[in-house]
Amino acid sequence: MSDKVQLTINGNQVEAQAGQTVLDVARENGIYIPTLCYHQRLGGGGACRLCMVDVEGVKNLVASCVYPVREGLVVQTDSEKVKAARRFVLELIIGDGYHDCLVCERDGDCELQFVAYSLGIDKMPIDPRRKPLPMDDTNPMLVRDHNRCILCGRCVIACNEVQYNGAIDFAYRSSRTKISAGRDQPLEESPCVFCGECVQVCPTGALVESKARFKGRAKELTRTRTICPYCGVGCQIILHTKGNQIVKVTGAEGVLPNNGSLCVKGRFGCDFVNHPDRLTKPLIRKDGGLVESTWDEALNLVASKLKETKEKYGPDSIGFLVSAKCTNEENYLMMKLARAVIGTNNVDHCARL
Repeated sequence: MSDKVQLTINGNQVEAQAGQTVLDVARENGIYIPTLCYHQRLGGGGACRLCMVDVEGVKNLVASCVYPVREGLVVQTDSEKVKAARRFVLELIIGDGYHDCLVCERDGDCELQFVAYSLGIDKMPIDPRRKPLPMDDTNPMLVRDHNRCILCGRCVIACNEVQYNGAIDFAYRSSRTKISAGRDQPLEESPCVFCGECVQVCPTGALVESKARFKGRAKELTRTRTICPYCGVGCQIILHTKGNQIVKVTGAEGVLPNNGSLCVKGRFGCDFVNHPDRLTKPLIRKDGGLVESTWDEALNLVASKLKETKEKYGPDSIGFLVSAKCTNEENYLMMKLARAVIGTNNVDHCARL
């Protein structure tokens, strides 16, 4: 039995794999369907209802992110009925919060903003019954602004089904519904390990990195893909920089080994690079104190002391401690120095802990 099916989307016949959703097939064929609750790593839950399409023979519009394809399916993704429904749903989503792009960190990198523009929403509806909630900016890692939350559920799925931490979930009911940790407690009192997976998948400015606030918007930042320096796993990260300063770090989506996920150090621990206390010149001890020196002077001193110690006490009298704040290449070179030059296996690394 063939696992391929034929269906028609917007009058064009396409081939799909059995088990795929209408949204999957549409994207493979370059057909745009707006989504907010869907994420490539999390799938779709049909929560936002923006991806609705018209399926021939089905009375109501269906959510394309969860609707499976079948042989002979006929789908319309851009009919007037579909467009009107999407605009109506989006106006309800926007009206249930406070989405002021002027002071939002995600301006220019916000999926809600992009979808609103694509659907031609030319005003910002606000439900007068909606009472603003206080922003939670007490945490040093991330800021939670419930007024920008659209209750798409991405963060909940990421926390519970990707990281398996179970720190957050939907709380309360009706118009009081919000994403909460435990019994509406601070994150630090919950099982949260501050991996930042929720920040990574949030489509709006409801979750942002604390230290990145007011440091630069999306269009001002340069994105550079590199490798996380903290351990040997080799997680792929994106450095968002402005003026030679690291503003924030995100996980690189769609590439191994991490596929967007990061630990707390990988996501929030790179501020040491631009820390004002970081040494930029070598220090050597003279007359009982540390003074700045040139690199040549410092390296010559280290080489002479290593040679002297090796000759007097043997190579195993020397140990090398390498750092997770160096690159993997730098740590490798230190290992080669220890084993090939000095002749000792006394090499250790904090990532081992």
